[in-house]
Amino acid sequence: MDVLLTHGYFIAEDAIEQKIMRPYPPLGLLYLSAYLKQENLEVKVFDSTFSTYEELQKVVLNAKPKVIAIYANLMTKVNNIRFMKWIKTQPELQDSKVIMGGPDVTYNCDNYLHFGADFLVIGEGEQTLTELSKALICESDFTAISGIAFLEGNNLIQTEARVKIKDMNQLPVPDREAIDLSLYLNAWKEFHGTNTLNISTQRGCPYTCKWCSTAVYGKSYRRRSPELVVQEIKGLIENYKPDSLWFVDDVFTVNHKWLRELHQEFKKHQIVIPFEIITRAERLNDEVLQMLKEMGCSKIWIGAESGSQRIINEMDRRVDIDLVRDMIIRTKEFGIATGTFIMVGYPTETKEDIDLTVNYLKKADPDSFTITVAYPIKGTGLYNQIEDQIIQKPDWNKSTDRDIDFKRTYPRKFYNYAVNHVVNEVNAAKEFKSGKTLKGLKSKSKSIAATVLMKLNS
Repeated sequence: MDVLLTHGYFIAEDAIEQKIMRPYPPLGLLYLSAYLKQENLEVKVFDSTFSTYEELQKVVLNAKPKVIAIYANLMTKVNNIRFMKWIKTQPELQDSKVIMGGPDVTYNCDNYLHFGADFLVIGEGEQTLTELSKALICESDFTAISGIAFLEGNNLIQTEARVKIKDMNQLPVPDREAIDLSLYLNAWKEFHGTNTLNISTQRGCPYTCKWCSTAVYGKSYRRRSPELVVQEIKGLIENYKPDSLWFVDDVFTVNHKWLRELHQEFKKHQIVIPFEIITRAERLNDEVLQMLKEMGCSKIWIGAESGSQRIINEMDRRVDIDLVRDMIIRTKEFGIATGTFIMVGYPTETKEDIDLTVNYLKKADPDSFTITVAYPIKGTGLYNQIEDQIIQKPDWNKSTDRDIDFKRTYPRKFYNYAVNHVVNEVNAAKEFKSGKTLKGLKSKSKSIAATVLMKLNS
């Protein structure tokens, strides 16, 4: 075998994901697989999601691939380091080269190379991994390949950046046949009564949010044609019959001209399928909402992150919180469900800012929201801002950027209780509004308890 692709994520080790059970196929690996096969390389994808670490070891030993390419992100880093160390102890794999790629490698080159990677692919992987794999298989010179990093002795060598793929239409459709999609569809069906598949139409994001990583695609915007997107959707419907789709694009409605063309393609091919998207409030209006509704859009996640305009400005999100609130309300009036994202613990945030967030959520009344404590991903504007204020940074190989803590307005514990306060205060408002008085009282009591604990830890 030429190349084995894997990602080191095991759902059996993820207690949170086991509880919510919303797994998605690894699209990034499937794009790589399709591209490598197009270039006549022999490729196997080991999708570890529903498997085990032991099975991954067994497959690699049996295959003895010339290249072991591993996708790395925050969730998988520790497992990937363990896997790389193991590879280096196996005599049968002494000729296999380990290549790491993904968002976590760009700003951690030294660490990944010193912990076992032979090469890193920085940025988009299709062209770079293809060229590097061919060079390694043929034992030819690789030093002129763009977008890679490697060690020469103890010196880090990083070649010039790879130029991003301009024409997204040149990319083949993800190689979904390389893995068992029924595992994902069945898991969704069992836990939720309905299933879904993910699809990507866009790479890059032109916006400037400080906390968001642009390590792979940068602040770019590139998109596949509506015609090809609809072809892929038709293939998914015919081959896998999903109940719905999840568009993973950062800002689905960023380009209204593209969306109008996609809307026409849906009508032309008589496609109506429920789907969810993420977008920004200022890229929605009545025309856009009507098109999305006609296409089958069932839920729109509209980014906010905070209910405090001051904190939104600190994040460089460049959006008006009143517009976000109004657009959530307007989306619901179109009969489309809504979701939003919230983080607490951003630099300079105060209790008053958190109160504003609670009020925003009560007024906007999204159907759902996610909430987390802000954490600095290396390479982002947020990380650069707080780097000299870090107060906790565990060993790199045993932790992730989520474990980094920095000097905030209040101690870290305060924000754990703040999460409980926000969730329960907003839930109480929803429950009282819907006549669920007993549930509302329970949520309200939890909110009050969390508020007391916030005060004790402030």
